[in-house]
Amino acid sequence: MKKYKTLYLWMFIPMAFMQLGIFRDYWGDFTDNAWSVHVHYWTGTVWYLYLIIQPYLATHGKLEQHRTNGIIGMFLAGGVCLTALSMMYRDLNTAHLAMENVERFGPFQPYFFYGVAAIEIPLMLAFGFAVIKSIIHRKELENHAWWLISTVFIIMFPAVGRGVQNTYIGMHASEWPNIDIIFPTYLGVGFIILLLFLAAWKYKKLKHPATYLAAGANLYVCFMEPLGKSETVQAFLETFIKG
Repeated sequence: MKKYKTLYLWMFIPMAFMQLGIFRDYWGDFTDNAWSVHVHYWTGTVWYLYLIIQPYLATHGKLEQHRTNGIIGMFLAGGVCLTALSMMYRDLNTAHLAMENVERFGPFQPYFFYGVAAIEIPLMLAFGFAVIKSIIHRKELENHAWWLISTVFIIMFPAVGRGVQNTYIGMHASEWPNIDIIFPTYLGVGFIILLLFLAAWKYKKLKHPATYLAAGANLYVCFMEPLGKSETVQAFLETFIKG
């Protein structure tokens, strides 16, 4: 228990990067965001806050409150997962708009949005799996804690990826519309995996299955381009996801 005494403080770091990454996309057009976007943003944000509050309660003599909050947190985790999946129709709608207005979207070709939708499903499945494993191992402190911590790194990419991408586009604005929008994806993935391995090293969890899962989920993101360009993937998404 003593090893995790300051964990809640370290959890502010991924929380900060997540908020910085999504700040422009969410707050920049706050009033134009759909209801589903607001619900997903706030369930994700509260989940990050939970992963700050829960370690604090567990390591500061408030185990009963920690257990009660944990039950509520499982409900919240379901919200994070389901609201993310429920918004995937927006990616397909944007892909259709990009087909109709190539000049407006510039380097954001339709395949990009299909790719975003294609990576969202495995990320949310990995998130849900990690949460379920934390429940299964709730009586094993080391496993329970690390499965939950891994969820932070599994769902970081959408926010951090956008932040890195927006920064990269700003630095290469003069090259519009010939900007490589996939390269920032690799930068975002590399940054998240670096944070993951640093955390795993600090808490001696480099060989833990949750670490492998989080790393694998992020590496999968690197296949966004070929997935988005796959006609089979596009057909699958168009068949099962309706706006």
